[in-house]
Amino acid sequence: MNKAFDLKRRGLLGAGLLAAGGAALSARSALGQTTHPVGHVANSTAPDQAAPHRIAHGAMITVGDVDDARNGFDPTAMLTDWDTGTVSTLPDGRRLRTFEVTAEDKEIEIAPGVMFPAWTFNGRVPGPALRAVEGEQLRIVFRNYGSHPHSMHFHGIHAARMDGVPGAGLIGPGEEFVYEFEAKPFGCHLYHCHALPLARHIHKGMYGLFVVDPDPARHPDFDAVAQSRLLGTAENARWQELAMVMNAFDTTFDGENEFYACNTIAHCYAKKPIRIEKHRPVRVYLVNITEFDPINSFHLHANFFDYYDQGTTLTPTLKTVDVIMQCQAQRGILEFTFADHELGLYMFHAHQSEFTELGWMGMFDVVEAVS
Repeated sequence: MNKAFDLKRRGLLGAGLLAAGGAALSARSALGQTTHPVGHVANSTAPDQAAPHRIAHGAMITVGDVDDARNGFDPTAMLTDWDTGTVSTLPDGRRLRTFEVTAEDKEIEIAPGVMFPAWTFNGRVPGPALRAVEGEQLRIVFRNYGSHPHSMHFHGIHAARMDGVPGAGLIGPGEEFVYEFEAKPFGCHLYHCHALPLARHIHKGMYGLFVVDPDPARHPDFDAVAQSRLLGTAENARWQELAMVMNAFDTTFDGENEFYACNTIAHCYAKKPIRIEKHRPVRVYLVNITEFDPINSFHLHANFFDYYDQGTTLTPTLKTVDVIMQCQAQRGILEFTFADHELGLYMFHAHQSEFTELGWMGMFDVVEAVS
């Protein structure tokens, strides 16, 4: 097939799906169920005037709203919903952190009126954002309630028998497997199903963030930085930390994506901007798990950030950049501040225009301190 024609076909198909989704929920949108971010108002109170954040990027965003309650997960809550498991002490004195994860089939709404037959971890896409501390012993109890064989493959360091591949943690429907390994190295990692066909299991939604915080005692030369990354410390509390997974969905199952997103729901953060307190720094744990496209990207408007590729260093691998690229499974940590900015809405998105227009675009709503 001619490639130029193929790309055009995808663009037309994506536009048609956006229009269809918008038409399906236009009545709901007209009822005014969408609220404006605090501190910002629409340009007009006329019913045919959209809020400013909804006309960004030429108003090329989906129309209507996804039913988060029906999905069973909210992309805004996902930003800060870290799963830290349960902690206990082993006989040898080491700290044991235990997580429980299930696989299940579930239909989810990925854009207004557009349903997708997902395979999920804990009923959500992406799966739970697991967070541990360097040096802890981890135990992940995995139960497969789905209709296909599944596994959890962790990007980290572990024994071969814990790798989540056939013969080493891949289990059938109704089965259970327990993964055990030490949390190392520290950084921003991910996990995903490693059953075959791999592209289909990943694309259907079986992935999630896996963050290992540094143990400050192991990094005395970078104690302040390590403390700031360690969840629960006073140093960490001053940071606004966000879990963001770049993903996409092939709704026609032809090997090409029709919708792109951050945390699954197309344009969710364009419609409900992420509130950021002006005087507190921001740290984003970012992972790309987009299937069927070789590269995804993150661009921040009107600002620059420091970037820690893989998150396995305590000094930036890139300084003062405003766009980074990630191939599938690549991840990193972004750090930035709006302390010197005026209040307002600041856009972020993929710097592939097609991805942006098909769902991967959002806004940071910079405000004064929230009481």
